[in-house]
Amino acid sequence: MKKIFILFALLGFKVQAQELQCQVRVNFSQLSSNTSGDREIFAELERSISDFMNGQRWTNDIFAPGEKIKCNLNINLLRSSGQYNYSGTAQFQVLRPVYGSTYESVIFSFLDRNFDVSFAPESRQMIFNEQIFTSNLTSMLAFYSLTALAIDYDSFSRFGGNPFVDRLYNIVTLAGNAAGGAWLSSADIRDRYWIMENLRNPQFAVYRERFYEYHRLGLDILTEKPAEGRKIMMEFIETVKTLNELRPSATLLTLLMDAKGEEFTGVFSEASKKEKEAVYKICTTVSPDKTEIMRSLLN
Repeated sequence: MKKIFILFALLGFKVQAQELQCQVRVNFSQLSSNTSGDREIFAELERSISDFMNGQRWTNDIFAPGEKIKCNLNINLLRSSGQYNYSGTAQFQVLRPVYGSTYESVIFSFLDRNFDVSFAPESRQMIFNEQIFTSNLTSMLAFYSLTALAIDYDSFSRFGGNPFVDRLYNIVTLAGNAAGGAWLSSADIRDRYWIMENLRNPQFAVYRERFYEYHRLGLDILTEKPAEGRKIMMEFIETVKTLNELRPSATLLTLLMDAKGEEFTGVFSEASKKEKEAVYKICTTVSPDKTEIMRSLLN
């Protein structure tokens, strides 16, 4: 990255330091006609969220435009509890390029069912400070951003995401004290708190290490060495099986299935019958709702 920075500087180009390339969409079609009529507010909300996701700098690393971490944030506003107060869902997805191909692997997929936001005029400056709670909206966006960085860096180096996991803990703790809800340990097992908890929990250290191996030593060599790549990837799936026996339906494991279900079926479509059956059994045990997706491995 530093070489790219020097080259760009010598050529007179402006180097973009921000790490994320995030597509943001805000859908308000399901709000009542009176609320949904205020289209300018929702357009401003979408712009403000996009500016935050694509403008906030989280590291000192230099990212050329083609190196930024791709992600998608699709917000669906469903209810309004009062003027400028909205709630709904947010689907956040992070993508990773695969070496030697044009394929982009989904490495994280999270449906946040508790996207609660206040967008009153005095709240629209999107002021953010990692050391204090300023708003639920900026805390959620910081959470998505730091999670994307943690997962992405983990996929390229062993425990590369550690600095971001520590900062996630701080964001979750501050927001939990100020706002409660999905930021607390008492929340649903698939809420924000438990994503942070799993990433920090020593029980999941082996998961994160195998996650790196799955991507860097497996998926990245799959086109050149398919058998060797699948072997590494199978070791990761077997680790998921072991962890699921210790922590059934743990957040990281179920979110993994949301992100990787279709990829698993594609990767192991050329595997032996025994491997296919093993992958099917493990994935459908961890996430029974993926049974139909995984069934193609048995055909």
